[in-house]
Amino acid sequence: MNVVYVLSPDKVPLMPCSCAIARLLLKQGKAKVARRTPFTIKLHTQPESTYTQPLTLGMDTGSAVMGSAVADEQGNILYLSEVEVRNDIATTLKERASYRRNRRQRKTRYRQARWLNRKNSIKTGHFSPTMTSKIDAHLREIRFVQSLLPIHSLMLETGTFDPHALKHPEVLQNKWMYQKGINYGFANTKAYVLTRDGYTCQHCKGKATDRRLEVHHIIFRSERGSDEEANLLTLCKTCHDALHAGSITLKQKGARKGNLLHTTQMNSIRIQLLRRVAAEETWGFVTKEHRLLAKLPKAHVFDAAVIATRGTIPTFHTTIMLAKRFKNPCRVSDSLLLEW
Repeated sequence: MNVVYVLSPDKVPLMPCSCAIARLLLKQGKAKVARRTPFTIKLHTQPESTYTQPLTLGMDTGSAVMGSAVADEQGNILYLSEVEVRNDIATTLKERASYRRNRRQRKTRYRQARWLNRKNSIKTGHFSPTMTSKIDAHLREIRFVQSLLPIHSLMLETGTFDPHALKHPEVLQNKWMYQKGINYGFANTKAYVLTRDGYTCQHCKGKATDRRLEVHHIIFRSERGSDEEANLLTLCKTCHDALHAGSITLKQKGARKGNLLHTTQMNSIRIQLLRRVAAEETWGFVTKEHRLLAKLPKAHVFDAAVIATRGTIPTFHTTIMLAKRFKNPCRVSDSLLLEW
């Protein structure tokens, strides 16, 4: 069973109808097609009764993929969608900057340089282009659903992440490690590594008689090597130069940078969404329990479904999921209807 979304003559969303009723309305000339994906009709005349049920929009927020679903008070799911959020903003801006820099070098190299004209980057409340795009993607999906269905309440699944605890879980057992970390008592990480290695080259063990010591990245930073102590090693300048020249190799294994980018972004996305929309807040562990009780697989749309039903086992009145991918900040592209 699938539903058809209905709009009044002045584009106010009404309760959806079945495919059979929509077919009759179109055949009798009482409505016209307003949107094909998802299929939406628009009435020609104002109906006598515009009673709407209180519908809840549930959103599984995310930094890469987010899901949304709409349910009524009985737990009937009337809308499903999954949105892939853009993560290529920084790469695209760097590519654009290289093109502009190349053009300025070729065309305007004699023009006087301007430095203090970047007003957008110094204004209050400024976000990076990546964060602006991700926050707008959530708000755009909320507005899109509100244009199809009479939404009365909004439920957001958010989460507050602790990047330090994700990197070092032992701080959860000893809260004082937040203040007294691995660099406590040292000027910086370099000073800690030198002390840890006893101010001795870890390759030649002082046989080179070179008193100049340097801290080396085992995995190079150009290869996404970490700046933490696990990837740092004390070497004398003789061994350091020989290593970069390819004359010697190290037996130690380093560490690459961890990926805590999405967790950090979600902390900001959560705050901004709760500031900009009137919504209730729920958390991932609550959604997980409700999804397991409903015996649904792990997916963003199913998480959104149990969020929208507030714990009631959902009944799917639609088996079509709208899959979206944002390619351009001004439009939604690659919208697909996936039936399961």
